[in-house]
Amino acid sequence: MKKTLLAVAASSALVSVAHAQSSVTLYGLLDAGLAYNNNVGKGHEFEAISGAINSDRFGMRGAEDLGGGLKAIFVLESGFNIQNGKSGQDSRLFGRQAFVGLASNDYGSVTLGRQYDSVVDYVGPLAATGSWGGTWFAHPFDNDNLNNSFRLNNSVKYTSPLFAGLRAGAVYSFSNDTNFATNRAYSFGASYNYGPLKAGAAYMQLNGTQSGTSAATAGALDQAESGAVGQDKTLFGATGFQLGASTQRVFGGGATYAFGPAIIGFVYTQSQFFDAINSRASTYKFNNYEVNAKYNLTPALSLAANYTYTDGSMTNPGTAATDPKWSQINLQTDYALSKRTDIYLEGLYQHAIGAGNNAYISGAGGTSSTANQIVVVSGIRTRF
Repeated sequence: MKKTLLAVAASSALVSVAHAQSSVTLYGLLDAGLAYNNNVGKGHEFEAISGAINSDRFGMRGAEDLGGGLKAIFVLESGFNIQNGKSGQDSRLFGRQAFVGLASNDYGSVTLGRQYDSVVDYVGPLAATGSWGGTWFAHPFDNDNLNNSFRLNNSVKYTSPLFAGLRAGAVYSFSNDTNFATNRAYSFGASYNYGPLKAGAAYMQLNGTQSGTSAATAGALDQAESGAVGQDKTLFGATGFQLGASTQRVFGGGATYAFGPAIIGFVYTQSQFFDAINSRASTYKFNNYEVNAKYNLTPALSLAANYTYTDGSMTNPGTAATDPKWSQINLQTDYALSKRTDIYLEGLYQHAIGAGNNAYISGAGGTSSTANQIVVVSGIRTRF
């Protein structure tokens, strides 16, 4: 009897140790609401919306302790529309993220799969769209990808350990083609945290082809699934700005500073599209200037705002009389019902400058028929 009890105890101890050394976590986020858009192609629109702040998702993340400060890690994350149940990211099963790799306490991590680029990792958290503001606070057309309009397929990513507040990383995405330099991407960046100060900077380049320009495949680069980018139908949304290019470059940086219940920030990014396939330009450039601020009135209630000025320029303008520019201001209030659930109200206004240039608040239903667009959205968000 004693031997049996000892055997059971030993088995239980081994099982406990095994569970302690490895873990798998199921997680998700649900964000649904209602929105009013004052102008979508000459008319106003009321709609039920999905993911106004954060795109709906569910996923699994896991880790296995391999000993000596080394562990195996993985993430599988799927996006979807909560209003109709359809899969996001062009109906990919794990379109948001899908990677596996090794992580070391001393040397950082190396992961392989479908992942975020360095601009998203190091500059995104400093902008409103990559932190508290979310999806519709993106810079016009999400031209700098701070809101994850596309991910990088076939990618190898290195992330360093945190050293005296400094972290750095790089990503390389393979074309998976005999033409090694076509339809590939690479990026690198770094961040620095020191008390209330957070700063970051990053660079990304995508080398593509000019072949993918139809309504079904348009985007910054060739859309072949085997290629590096493999983003959704278009880079800027089905009803927004479409631009094919042989090369896309994005770089930028920013900083935030927290004092008491308030946090303020500034972000600058530049996006360049070379050999663009567009009747109005052969090279297109966006300069985005953003200031943002958030104030916690109470632990549950916050007020936030950001302003973005986007200065666009073109070479070989063709029929365009002036270079396009956009000015956008966004307001948000959020109330936490619990640690997991909150309700929010947002107001967004965009004004477009330039001959024939229309307003288009990213993701908010469609292009305005005029230079102005106003959107009001309210919703509920919960996490698990």
